[in-house]
Amino acid sequence: MRAAAFTELVGPDGVDVIDRPDPAPEPGEAVVDVDACAINRHDLWILEGDSAMVDADDLPFVTGLDVAGTVREVGPDVARLDAGDRVVLCPNETCGVCRFCREGPENRCENFSLYHGGLAEQARVTADRLVPLPDGVDATTAAALPTAYMTAYRMLERAEVDAGDTVFVPGATGGVGVATVQLCDVLGLESVGTSRSAAKLDRVREVGLDHGIESADIDEISESVDEPVDAVINHLGGEFSELGQSVLRRGGRMVVCGRTAGNTSTFDVADLFLGHKQIIGSTMGTQPDLERLVEFVADGAFSPVIDETYPLEETGAAFAAMQDGESVGKLVVEP
Repeated sequence: MRAAAFTELVGPDGVDVIDRPDPAPEPGEAVVDVDACAINRHDLWILEGDSAMVDADDLPFVTGLDVAGTVREVGPDVARLDAGDRVVLCPNETCGVCRFCREGPENRCENFSLYHGGLAEQARVTADRLVPLPDGVDATTAAALPTAYMTAYRMLERAEVDAGDTVFVPGATGGVGVATVQLCDVLGLESVGTSRSAAKLDRVREVGLDHGIESADIDEISESVDEPVDAVINHLGGEFSELGQSVLRRGGRMVVCGRTAGNTSTFDVADLFLGHKQIIGSTMGTQPDLERLVEFVADGAFSPVIDETYPLEETGAAFAAMQDGESVGKLVVEP
C-alpha cells in the first residue's frame, strides 16, 4: 500500500509518498480501506519538529488520526464488524485499567494517547474504536469529525453552558473554532468569534456565527466584546488566554485545548479568584461524543465545514495550506 510519510521534520516539504506492506489484523483489530483522513494541527506540530512524541529516529512516520472508510478485514475475536462496513475511527488510545478508564471520562486516561497511521491507503486499527456510519454520512464528512468536533463538543460540556448562554471563540475560523461555532448553533448558544480576515468571518457566519470581530489585536478584540460572556473556548493559548479571562463574566469558565498562539499564558490571579472564574484544560473527547456527533450529522443538525480535499500525493500541499492559515474548516486527504 501507499502512505504519505514524514521523512524529514522540516514542515510540508518533509512529506513523501512511500510504499509499505499491506497490514494484517491481529486479534481485536480491523484493517480499514481509508477513504478519507483529516489532518490536524497536532500532525503539523509533528511535521515541524515541534512535538516530543516523534523525532528523527522514528522516521519515516505516518500520522493521521481521523480515519474514515470501509472495513477490509477483521482479526480474530472481532464480533460486531464485518468486511464492507462503513466506519469512522475514534482515535483515542487508552489503557483500560486506570481510574478514568474505569469510571470515565476516558479522555482523562492516565496513559492517554492517539492513533497515528491514517494517511495511507489502509489502516490497521483497534476494532472497538470503530463507529458505524449511517447511510447519508459519507467518509469525507465523517473524517472531519473526530479531532476537531469531538474536542469542541467536550469543551462545551466542560464549560457547562446552557441554551441561551454566550460563548466566545477566539480564532473562530480554524478547525476547532468552526466546530465550536457550529455546535453552538446546534445547542442554542450565542457565539462571538474572531478572525483577522473579513472573508473568513463571512464564511463562518454562513454556518452559524452570531457575532464576528475582525481583528488580531488583543486590546481591540477585548473592547469589541460588548458584554461579559458565559464561556470561552480557547484553542489558541498564548495571549488569547489572558484575553479570554478578561471577557468572562463573574463565575464564567474558559476551557483551553491548544497552544497555536503560544505555550505560555499570563493570568490575572486576582481577577481569577475575586471573579470566581475557572480555567479548565481539556483534550479530545470520548467515543460516545463521536457517536453523538455522527448522529447529529445523520439527522441534518449540521455538516462539518471542509475547506479542501487532497489526493494522497498532495498531502504536503494540505499541510502547507494549514501552515498558511488561510483555510476555513477542515483539510481532508482522500487516499
